[in-house]
Amino acid sequence: MRLLGLDPGLRTTGWGVVLVEGARVRHVANGQISSDARMPTAARLSQLYDGIAAVIEAHAPSAAAVEETFVNVNASSTLKLGLARGVALLVPGRFGLDVAEYSTTAVKKAVVGVGHADKTQIQAMVQRLLPGVVIAGSDAADALAVALCHGHHLQTQTRWSRQAVGA
Repeated sequence: MRLLGLDPGLRTTGWGVVLVEGARVRHVANGQISSDARMPTAARLSQLYDGIAAVIEAHAPSAAAVEETFVNVNASSTLKLGLARGVALLVPGRFGLDVAEYSTTAVKKAVVGVGHADKTQIQAMVQRLLPGVVIAGSDAADALAVALCHGHHLQTQTRWSRQAVGA
């Protein structure tokens, strides 16, 4: 199963694609989609839409996962993040993909083992879990972590389903 992870942001949205084959997970690709801060918000959201659509067309994932929005002290920043997150949910949905959502804490626990890891810890664990990966930036590392979290969740579901059938 090819999984797309998205770390939404209006300025930069990270993306990462992994291939899950049984218990093995391999890196496919990763990158960052940037919007032009000089443009109106609607145009920036359109840039994110086009960028995510291009990633889906290029890498043909079978499912997607998006990191949930954390509530910021700055209401304006939270709203902008929410708008970008809406696009990150919309595009895979328009392509007919199932879209899972994970809290930041759940992603960190799945990848690092603790819910309050920092960006350097996440990047280090992503590189350890996906040997040889060249990460396009911290937002791409976070997106790969989201994809890894979703892969882990799907593997756990599969194990539980097999156990329930065998019981």
